[in-house]
Parts: sequence; structure tokens; C-alpha cells
Amino acid sequence: MAAYLSFKEIWRNKGRYLLFSMVIALITVLVLFTAGLGEGLASANKEYLEKINADLLVFQEDTGFSTLESRLDYNTLKQVRRWEGVADVGAIGFSNVTILFTNGAEPIDVSLIGVEPGKPGAPPAFEGEALRSKQSKTTIVDGRIAGQANLQVGDTVVVKTTQGAEDEFYELKVSGITDGRQYFFQPSVFVPLEIWDEIRPKADITNNNAPLLPNILAIQLQNPAAKIEIGQYLESRVDNIEIADIKTTYEAAPGYAEQQSTLNTMKGFTFLIGVLVIGGFFQIQTLQKVAQIGMLKAIGTSNHAVANAAILQIIFVTIFGVAIGGLATLGMAFGLPSSVPIVFTGTAVLIAVVALLLIGPIGGLVSIRLALKVEPLRALGM
Repeated sequence: MAAYLSFKEIWRNKGRYLLFSMVIALITVLVLFTAGLGEGLASANKEYLEKINADLLVFQEDTGFSTLESRLDYNTLKQVRRWEGVADVGAIGFSNVTILFTNGAEPIDVSLIGVEPGKPGAPPAFEGEALRSKQSKTTIVDGRIAGQANLQVGDTVVVKTTQGAEDEFYELKVSGITDGRQYFFQPSVFVPLEIWDEIRPKADITNNNAPLLPNILAIQLQNPAAKIEIGQYLESRVDNIEIADIKTTYEAAPGYAEQQSTLNTMKGFTFLIGVLVIGGFFQIQTLQKVAQIGMLKAIGTSNHAVANAAILQIIFVTIFGVAIGGLATLGMAFGLPSSVPIVFTGTAVLIAVVALLLIGPIGGLVSIRLALKVEPLRALGM
């Protein structure tokens, strides 16, 4: 009975309910795009760190886990490498440069990351070969760069960097292409650490004998489950360092926490608006059909059946609206340019969809309570 009453009313007023489903669809698009934007902005900040083949990262003490402010010498690397529980250590350096392409593609600002070939921090090559020699002027490029500039293994790129007061240019041969590994909102190119030290931007180029100072160390552990204990042990044994896991590192990035907090607040207000809109619509619907509800109760329809009919209406309209909104979002996502930082992950989308499906019944609670309070005689004017 409840299902019959519910779908019969929807079918007789399909234009009205379709219009409201479109409103729910728009709310769905807004929520999903906000969720995708949050994931995309977070990924643009942390993609390289999240995929790094390491368990712990070592920073200079009192730098707030900043990969750009931290400076470590090779003596620290040797000390960390010798302790029990450490399987391998790799030094990593970060800087920003511009890549020019010999095939005429537009220049791209990138993160230039220096790594030790074969050590933690060095990316895998999904096309071509990984970095092998410490001295070779070769590079592994981010897959986004390869797609945007139509690069192939064996092509040559030119790094433009500022050293002193002059622009310098260095040619690098593409030895391999990895997957997406953005860092600080820029795609990455990877070179051997010694080549990174040679071509990175420098304020003073007169001191050519300055020691190589990587920014951080990436540690692989023999037992990753013991990273807290080993991290504390290393901090107590090695001077002037602080150690963090991967999550702590990217969450400490400037603006990361504030950015995610802002987007989560936006999602929260969107859900609240959804509850109020759905609640208001169904409350108006209930007020418009008080006489019909009274008639149903007068002929013996139970409160249980009336409540179930209202709940089924809310659920059906919400599911239909969320489905339309989800399909619209999927279609729009395919048409967005690659420069828009939106990433849809299965977990984020599932959480958003479940939350959207729940706000329908939650928003409709007021209208259900109103329907249950209808008195048959009063509703019929008797």
C-alpha cells in the first residue's frame, strides 16, 4: 500500500518531482566537485611524497618539516645509514626550474628533484629506463609533462635556471617516463643528485667548491611497523635532525591544513543546505495534501503506511537526483582540461554519495512528523 501510494503520487505530479530531483542533482554536482577539488589540490601538494618508496623522512632540526628550508650534509647521511633497522637511505634535493622543449611545446614550470639512482626517493620508470649513473645528464619526467609536451624516451629537454644574475640553460636527455608525481602544484622532473646540484638555481656562483647539501633523506626500514620507535631512536642519536613519516610531512606543508579545512567547511555547508532544501520541499508538499492524508486516515490507513509512503517518496526522489547529478559530474569531468586540479577517488565519491543519500530522509523527517500529526476530522473540516 505504502509503495503504491508513493509512486502513484509521484507519477501524477512527475513534473514537480522531476524539477525537485534536478535541484538535488545540482547539490550533488556541487558536493562531488568540492570533494574532487579537495582531492585534486591535496594530490597536487603531496603526490610525489605519497608515492615515495620510503617509510621515514629526515629533516634539518627546527625547519618545521619543510623540504625547501631543510639542509643536510653527507655526514648526516652516513650516520643515519649505519644504524640498525635502516635498510637503505637516499638523499633528495628540491628546487624549481622552467623546462623548454625542442619540439616547440610551451615551456612548463616544474619541480626539479635530485635523487640518488637506485636509492629511496628515485622514481620508477614506466617507459624507458630508470636513472642509473650519478653523473649522466639524463632525466625521468612526470607523465603529465610527457603527455602535455608529447615527449618520448630519447627526446631532449632544456632546463632554464637562474644562477647569480644570469639565466643558464642545460640540456637533459629523457631516459624514462614515470607516472604523475606532482610536488607543490607542479609536475616533476628527476635528475641525479649531483646534476641537480649543478643546474639548480643559485644566488652565488662564485663558490664552486661549496659542499652538496640535499634537502632531506628518505629512509627505508627493515621493519616498517617500527617506524615510530626507530624515528625516535635516530633523533636521539644523530645531532640536528628531526624525523617524520610521509603523512606528517605533507600535512605540514604551508597552507595544506587551511586549504583542506576550507574545502571541508564548504562541503559541510552544502550538506546543510541540502537538508534544509529537501526538508522545506517535502514540508510544503505535506501541507498541500493535508486533506488527502486526512481522507486516507479516515478510511482506515494507518500512520505506519502514511509514514512509509512519505519515506519512499523522499528516498526515490533523492536517489534519482543523486544519480542524475553523479552522471552529470562524470560527464563534466571528462571535459575539464588537465590543468584543473580535480581528482575523483573511489573512497571520496562513495562517502559523498552516501552522505547525499542520507540527507534526503534526514531533511524529510519534519514532513513525516507533520503527516503523522494530521487528524482526519480536522483535516476534512469536521
